[in-house]
Amino acid sequence: EDEGKKISPWHDIPLYPAGQPGLLNFVVEIPRGTRAKLEVATKEKGNPIMQDTKKGKLRYYGIDPVFNYGCFPQTWEDPNVKHEDANCVGDGDPIDVVEIGEKVLESGTITQVKALGVLCMIDDGEADWKVIAIDNNDPKASQLNDIADVEKVLPGKIAEVREWFRTYKTHEGKPLNTFGLNEEAKDRAYTMKVVQLAHDDWAKLWMGITDKGKFEV
Repeated sequence: EDEGKKISPWHDIPLYPAGQPGLLNFVVEIPRGTRAKLEVATKEKGNPIMQDTKKGKLRYYGIDPVFNYGCFPQTWEDPNVKHEDANCVGDGDPIDVVEIGEKVLESGTITQVKALGVLCMIDDGEADWKVIAIDNNDPKASQLNDIADVEKVLPGKIAEVREWFRTYKTHEGKPLNTFGLNEEAKDRAYTMKVVQLAHDDWAKLWMGITDKGKFEV
């Protein structure tokens, strides 16, 4: 709430926190270990964090997330633009973030994180980027500054995240997910370019340069 006014977690929270260079604001949707499929509702007025539904039923993951899951505000993966490296268009959502710290973060909270790397999951032929990040207040945050640090400080963590995304839909009877970029977790520099591109695409949507369609902007 801002002076009694509700704010959109998608549009009204800046991607880059003021006075904190190198950090990004992370909107927590799904706390680690919880299965309710909560997400910023991009097509609802005010974009509240809501539980997703399918055929009128609330949706749940079939396996516990092994990370805090959410998104970067003021980002959007344009479904009309093909990413050169991924050779896929965007999925029409804010950029997804997986936070790998030790604390379970509460849904709806805004946390400052360091982006460390990114995986490119392919979902129904669309690029669905998964940014790997660390809460800046995590005890290990000072040791984690790029994707190579993750394997040194948290060995096996990248593989754990990748395999979670590869297999989670199989619990719903669906096939394994696939990944672009040779399944590689790209480094921080690459990640920040992906994030900035999504921020630019969001700005075009926000300003009406890109057709808003059914999105609540």
